[in-house]
Amino acid sequence: MISRQWRGLARSEAAQAYEAHLFYETLPALREIDGFVDASILRRIVETGVEFLVVTRWSSLEAIGKFSGSDLEAAVVPEKVQRMMVEYDRRVKHYEVVK
Repeated sequence: MISRQWRGLARSEAAQAYEAHLFYETLPALREIDGFVDASILRRIVETGVEFLVVTRWSSLEAIGKFSGSDLEAAVVPEKVQRMMVEYDRRVKHYEVVK
């Protein structure tokens, strides 16, 4: 199993809209991809906004490719989400799940 991790810092006033995007657009789309296992969405308030860590789990790198395309480490950040962010990872990190 592979954990895919991405971090973004949302503007404080956009944090709720970003959460809605995740719950109503991103997660339903991921659930349709064969090989998607689950997701955790973590957040914390920081001085410059609301930081999110999105951790998804996948059965394999091949399954991730169905979401990300051929560049597995490319972050998938729609334009409307980019406008919500102060900053965000352009590249994701993948980890093999040990336990």
